[in-house]
Amino acid sequence: MYGKTLPPQNGAPLRLITPWKYGFKGIKSIVHIRLTRNQPPTTWNLSAPNEYGFYANVNPQVNHPRWSQASERFIGAGGILDVKRQPTLLFNGYGDRVASLYRGMNLRENF
Repeated sequence: MYGKTLPPQNGAPLRLITPWKYGFKGIKSIVHIRLTRNQPPTTWNLSAPNEYGFYANVNPQVNHPRWSQASERFIGAGGILDVKRQPTLLFNGYGDRVASLYRGMNLRENF
């Protein structure tokens, strides 16, 4: 990290960064990789399948069942009473880099 060997607390020996995913899908550390034929169940899919999709991409066109994802709060815009909102960008602004991973996929069904 920063030109040096990645320490264990930062995910060594391998770190995968997925900034276009929502935080609950963030990979903390890779322990092993298993390739499967079928989509595996996950903690969030099992506990709240209508709220959290398997892919969990940042998509302003697909609302969470309880709130809109079309805009987001801009952190650092002002004090606690001065909340600034801005349009949410598809894939958290990484669309030009990661959209090809989801080519042909129904992003509403596979939110």
